[in-house]
Amino acid sequence: MSDPVRAPRLVGGTFEVSGAVELAVAERSGFIETRHVGSALVLSPDGERMIALGSPDAPILPRSTLKPFQAVASIGAGARLDGEQTALASASHAGTAAHVAVVRRMLTEVGLDESALLCPPALPADSDARNDVLGGGGRPSPIYMECSGKHAGMLSACVANGWTTADYTDARHPLQQHVKDVVERLTGEKVAHTAVDGCGAPVFAITLAGLARGVQRVATTSEQSPFALYRNAARVYRSAREHPWAISGSGRPDTVLMELLHCYAKAGADGVMTMATDDGTAVAVKVLDGNVRAARTAAVALLAKAGAITTDAAQSALEAADTVVLGGGAPVGRLRPVV
Repeated sequence: MSDPVRAPRLVGGTFEVSGAVELAVAERSGFIETRHVGSALVLSPDGERMIALGSPDAPILPRSTLKPFQAVASIGAGARLDGEQTALASASHAGTAAHVAVVRRMLTEVGLDESALLCPPALPADSDARNDVLGGGGRPSPIYMECSGKHAGMLSACVANGWTTADYTDARHPLQQHVKDVVERLTGEKVAHTAVDGCGAPVFAITLAGLARGVQRVATTSEQSPFALYRNAARVYRSAREHPWAISGSGRPDTVLMELLHCYAKAGADGVMTMATDDGTAVAVKVLDGNVRAARTAAVALLAKAGAITTDAAQSALEAADTVVLGGGAPVGRLRPVV
């Protein structure tokens, strides 16, 4: 009999409930059913703290909100990506045929196929795409997994450098060491802890303040900067803004927010959300119970509170995003911000 799986030794954690504030509530038929607490930080275009709630200086695992930094690192390490490919390298895509085609092209251009991907097999998150795969006799595959674009970008960087591809998700791999360095340079702080993300790649613990700072830098740097790091960061931001469909998918919340608010929006698993407007206002949110919808709702409201978007625009965007509470298949309430 094999040994039971042992939990890793606890070496740290994020802020506690006592260091959190209420950010959003869900109402059902006029009754507040759930309350979502967490922390948030809004930075002004000049980098000043406009709104700080909870414990923004405590470490968090940014999950997929780390993807723009990882894309910057892949490009900086030599990955040759066009606009759509750059967007997919920073995406949590829905696995549509259009998404998958771009990822396959990323792999083919460096002489690889989807067997090189080390992200776990999955079915498309998009229901129509999932039905098409199953209807055609297909099965879960790594290329349908929402992080396959990020992984393809990493593989492209590995091929460019002659690095091994069979272990590119190992935290000791030169690519991941480079990613860690880029994260620290963009956020302005040292990584507090290294964990394994859901896709198998390393995820680096940073503070919510560092995350907001890094997203703001990605949104405000220039492609004419004398520094390659900032040129690459500006390229990632521009590609995401020009191809919002690639970041998530048509009708999906992050893409909807990007299209309606003309901004950058990227959620991460377990209650993390980042947004940035073209003027450089940036927000980062972490909801302790892991509810991404609540984090997204709070982030939009905080951008409006900071004056970066109008209240009407925020309300319209939230109505179009995933905030409706259903009962018997009909709307009976809504997730709403309280910040």
